[in-house]
Amino acid sequence: MKSMIEKFLRLEAASGLLLMAAAALAMVFENSPLAWLYDRLLELPMAVQIGALLISKPLLLWINDGLMAVFFLLVGLEIKREVFKGELSSRSGAMLPVLAAVGGMVAPALVFAFINQDAPENLRGWAIPAATDIAFALGILKLVGPRVPISVKIFLTAVAIIDDLGAIVIIAAFYTSELSLLSLAFAGVFAIALFVLNRREVTSFAPYVLLGIALWVCVLKSGVHATLAGVVLAFAIPLRSEDGESPLERMEHALHGWVAFLVMPVFAFANAGVSLAGLSLRDLLEPLPLGIAIGLLLGKQIGVFLMTALGIATGIAQRPAGASWAQLYGASLLAGVGFTMSLFIGTLAFDGVEQASAVRLGVLSGSLVCGLFGYLVMRLAPLGKTGA
Repeated sequence: MKSMIEKFLRLEAASGLLLMAAAALAMVFENSPLAWLYDRLLELPMAVQIGALLISKPLLLWINDGLMAVFFLLVGLEIKREVFKGELSSRSGAMLPVLAAVGGMVAPALVFAFINQDAPENLRGWAIPAATDIAFALGILKLVGPRVPISVKIFLTAVAIIDDLGAIVIIAAFYTSELSLLSLAFAGVFAIALFVLNRREVTSFAPYVLLGIALWVCVLKSGVHATLAGVVLAFAIPLRSEDGESPLERMEHALHGWVAFLVMPVFAFANAGVSLAGLSLRDLLEPLPLGIAIGLLLGKQIGVFLMTALGIATGIAQRPAGASWAQLYGASLLAGVGFTMSLFIGTLAFDGVEQASAVRLGVLSGSLVCGLFGYLVMRLAPLGKTGA
């Protein structure tokens, strides 16, 4: 079991380093003479038509609605496995990351709302700083080296997974457009069919994938964000197994590399491009980017660390083995690296060009500062009592 966890952490860390490179490349393109090519590429129209069914979107939306559905499929698989078989399957294992994740979602949202109280048009973005990018965070931990005990990495991963579950609920509840009841009804039929396959213990991937694609199309047309189809599909994949890996674990392993090294870097490249032309400190101090950046930097660390300390001090939860308080504080800082999920929620909250640029500015600046401070704290932090 430990080797599987270590393999997962290594893969996420490598993905985080690739994400950094993809984001940096997007910034280079957007601030070079090739900026027109970068923008034209993302606006490239693409269409798929089968009979009367037509789906026509620019490339950027195919990435955000299509590729990210695969990302959410993997997230759903990870959540289901962790809840039923992993670190979150027992009360003792789940309590500390649950407390930390709740604090890490509530506090940034409150900070954002406070800073934007006089700009009600921005309050739709309250959930943007409430997200954690585990790949980016683990990539930074990889740079620290072996000083960080695996228990801290597992704790941070569990916090991010619960954070992702919260983001899924938030997207479903708050970021939907006008609903098409007919499309929702068809989506419900396909969802029921998926769970019938689960109950009948069908282990072949093909019927799940075909129904999942049909579900994605219906959810896309319904007004609910299409990526949630990936989550529904994930929870329908069987976790039971007679021997060896379950269908869910096999699908998770099959997808992990593709998501880590293709889906997330492509999303980062498509969404991280921010033009620095004419940018000044005043732009960062506008309520929208400032609320996101301060929400990530202060809200996350306060919420995660305060709830972690409270849980340990009251005896509700135990401190991770071999972890010092300084390392837990460093993990709280790294939880403020929102990046992928924060940028994604930002695309749902705002569609205006100026607001989209402000969101990117806030997410990138807040995540960068959290990553830098988190790295320094982890590098300088004394080891825990066990020296692990």
